[in-house]
Amino acid sequence: MFKPKAYILTIFLAVASVSIVFYLYKTRISSPPAVTDASLRYAALVSSITPQPTQPFTDSLPNFTLIKTAFVPQAPEKIWDQPWQDTCEEAALLTVDYFYKNQTPSVPTIKTDLQNMLNFETELGFVKDINQSQMATISSRHLGYQSTIVTDPTIETIKKYLVRNIPVIVTANGKTLYRENKHFKSGGPWYHSLVILGYDDTKKEFFVHDVGTQFGAYFSYSYSLLMESIHDFPPEGHKENIDQGSKSVLVLVK
Repeated sequence: MFKPKAYILTIFLAVASVSIVFYLYKTRISSPPAVTDASLRYAALVSSITPQPTQPFTDSLPNFTLIKTAFVPQAPEKIWDQPWQDTCEEAALLTVDYFYKNQTPSVPTIKTDLQNMLNFETELGFVKDINQSQMATISSRHLGYQSTIVTDPTIETIKKYLVRNIPVIVTANGKTLYRENKHFKSGGPWYHSLVILGYDDTKKEFFVHDVGTQFGAYFSYSYSLLMESIHDFPPEGHKENIDQGSKSVLVLVK
């Protein structure tokens, strides 16, 4: 027997159930998340942070580095007559040239290359003692390298070149170098050139090819003494006044 009241009640309950479910779903989607104690603490923390400028990372240098290359003595046949007595600048330039070319030349080749460089200097009107600017000209026009004269170099400046496999050419007071290198004669030359090839922080020493003696391959000078010795040729032209020359070094780049 059909019961209209029961049928109406069933429909009413069904509609009510659907309405309740829809309301709950809509409420869950649209309601914002509850604010907790943790979220409040995070907001307070962020608002208290003052922006700071970004600090660049400092370059870290190894404690030891060494460039391996051929030794170029300024007197390749151990004869110290002219012109070999004053070819330290040329020998220093050839040291870097041979390194970049990965060459280990024979004594006759070194002698020929030194003589060719001297001939080129004569064409330019250079005298036997050449300064760093003239060495830069030779490196560019005769050897084909770019060059930079670095004024007032620091130990760290030199080390940064060395770790990039870039040798550093030094002109120096040989009398100062003599305090640690007794292989020089007559107390060392007034004006001298050499090439820095490495360093050792534990010993505070530079490793150099000192072209002025047959014992100059990977000779070591203390940081302090080598930095003290560095001087370009004095501007008035008298090498005895070497300490009046500027503090600078020469770098050749391929």
